[in-house]
Amino acid sequence: MGETTVGAAVVCGGVMAWLLAERQREVRRARLLLAGGGVVATGPPSWERAVGELRRLQGRWRGEWWAVAVGLALAFLAGSAVPVLAGAAGVPVLRRLRLARQARLAREVRADAVIALCGALAGEVRAGRQPGEALPRAARDSGGLGDAQGAVVAAARFGGDVPGALAAAARQPGAEGLLGLAACWRVAVDQGAGLAAGLDRLDAALRAERDQRADLRAQLSGARATVLMLAALPVLGLLLGSAMGADPLHVLLHTGAGLGCLAVGAVFEGAGMWWAARIVRGAEAP
Repeated sequence: MGETTVGAAVVCGGVMAWLLAERQREVRRARLLLAGGGVVATGPPSWERAVGELRRLQGRWRGEWWAVAVGLALAFLAGSAVPVLAGAAGVPVLRRLRLARQARLAREVRADAVIALCGALAGEVRAGRQPGEALPRAARDSGGLGDAQGAVVAAARFGGDVPGALAAAARQPGAEGLLGLAACWRVAVDQGAGLAAGLDRLDAALRAERDQRADLRAQLSGARATVLMLAALPVLGLLLGSAMGADPLHVLLHTGAGLGCLAVGAVFEGAGMWWAARIVRGAEAP
């Protein structure tokens, strides 16, 4: 089993060395291409290049790869390849969680930008500007249109279908409030209603919805803490067993009964975490 662990560590180290070499080759090729095949400037000192490379690696190798590092450490301590395999299996799960968190943060930022857009547009209209002139200014100041800003601004400047462009921009996650802006624009243009008054009501409604989500998230923080505590209980049990001299890692990783208990426990742990996360997501759903 010790030879298997060392072999797995060597393979992981070889893969990481190969990836680093590929990275260096790509950087060197890009510099040559940008320099037109001529002499490439030396650039910053070697230590600065090393620091920059470490920062780029930190941006490329995200936090989920720490699962492999922890698995390697446990493999050397326990003399088993199971922790390495478990750490490798945990990488896609942790990556999915990280991407979901980033998507949630981006959605919240976009929703705040839409609220800022409504307030800025209402102020521009009150200042006496026409809606077609006010929308590009408000969009530039708030950034609430996201990737669809060019299409919406072009429609506003050249007399296009602004409500349709806003409805298309509302398909971005977190930008659903643009549907209300499209409705206000359509009513103001078609029926001559006050655009600023409708934007004020829309701004107040979006702010109330954001505050409600924040309050709900605060109320669910206790449930999340409970889930994390329950997830950490097996680790606490292993630490207590080691402190008492029971050597639980040897039992779990080097005996048939221990491996069976580890597999069953991992299945139940994963099912419990999934079910608890599903309950929390259901409570957060609109």
